[in-house]
Amino acid sequence: MSDKPQEQKPSLGSIILSTLSAFIGIQSSKNRERDFAKGNFKAYVISGLIFTVLFITSIVMLVKFILRQAGAA
Repeated sequence: MSDKPQEQKPSLGSIILSTLSAFIGIQSSKNRERDFAKGNFKAYVISGLIFTVLFITSIVMLVKFILRQAGAA
C-alpha cells in the first residue's frame, strides 16, 4: 500500500479551494496541473456552477439591500 499524496485524487476540500482560487484568479500553475492530471472534470464543473450561482445570488441580494436602504433614507 502506497501513501503517496500526489497519486491520490483531490479531496472535496481541495476541489473547493481550487475552484475558489481559480474563481478569483489566484490559482497556481502547480495546482492547476494537479487538478487537470488527477481531478474529476465533473466535480470541478459542478463546483464552479455552484459557486457562480452563489456569487450571483449574493450580488443580487446585496444590490436589493442597498436599494432598500437608499429608499428608506
